[in-house]
Amino acid sequence: MTGRDLAALRDAAAAVGLELCGYGLDPLRPPRRVLDLPRYAAMERFFDRQGPWGRQMMCGTASVQVCVDAGQDSPGENGYRSRWRLLHAIGPVLVAAFANSPLRGGKPTGWASARQQVWANMDPGRTRAPVADGDPRDAWTAYALDAQLMCIRQADSPDWTSPPGLTFREWLRGGPAVPPGLRSPEPDDLEYHLSTLFPPVRPRGHMELRMIDAQPADGWIVPAAVVVALTGDDRASAAAMAAAEPVWAREGPMGPWLRAARCGPADPDLSRAAKQCFEAAAGALSRSGAPAPIQRAVADFTERYVLKDRCPADDQLEGVVA
Repeated sequence: MTGRDLAALRDAAAAVGLELCGYGLDPLRPPRRVLDLPRYAAMERFFDRQGPWGRQMMCGTASVQVCVDAGQDSPGENGYRSRWRLLHAIGPVLVAAFANSPLRGGKPTGWASARQQVWANMDPGRTRAPVADGDPRDAWTAYALDAQLMCIRQADSPDWTSPPGLTFREWLRGGPAVPPGLRSPEPDDLEYHLSTLFPPVRPRGHMELRMIDAQPADGWIVPAAVVVALTGDDRASAAAMAAAEPVWAREGPMGPWLRAARCGPADPDLSRAAKQCFEAAAGALSRSGAPAPIQRAVADFTERYVLKDRCPADDQLEGVVA
């Protein structure tokens, strides 16, 4: 289905002289907002309070957003708690393996995933990962309540600008932190607030993985297949969790997320983890009887990049040098 949709989009773009490109960060153009809607105007104003990174995110970044089932309400390997921990554990491995945004303004940034660099420099209360230990429901509830309001919908006004620094928890409780005249929140406001939070793994009834750079051509197939394989097969899940442990054992000043974004698979711990995760994914895809083209796409990516400690960002960098 996705392949057919993309083919239709490519044909429509080609008809007007355009070509679809897969980059995690626009390598050439400066950020410029196109959509003139209250949400995005308020979003722009919110992020402008903190520097230029928000506009880059809004107008120049793209990802492969892989969505998987949240898991069962049980304590076992198929439970949502285990899946939550696994997805956060392998998140930096996915950042490194699929890094595809080394350029900004046509020049190397020094980051394999400058898209992830952009996210790391934005409002940490809505872009960092929640606490992955403990119960995910408690962690996500605290995260959402403590995040600042990005915008407040107003039925009778196109101005959705939020009061600076006001969190949803403060808005809910009322009191001196709430500006005079601001209405009380309603259930729909909480639902909308959740849509403005952008952690690497976002629970929405299912779990959205938002840390993977956009890929060229049909490269989206590989991260989707790898994530599904690692989360849907018990043997692969256990192997992936074990592979990720050394990545988190060496925190350092940058932490695994930033180390993955800057170094990609050149980092030795991430390199080993990527090789083990892709091997586990290949085994799971074989056991599940996944279609041959999908297995072949994962095998080709593994041969071209993972086994050689490369990622798609290296292709862009070599193109600049050439």
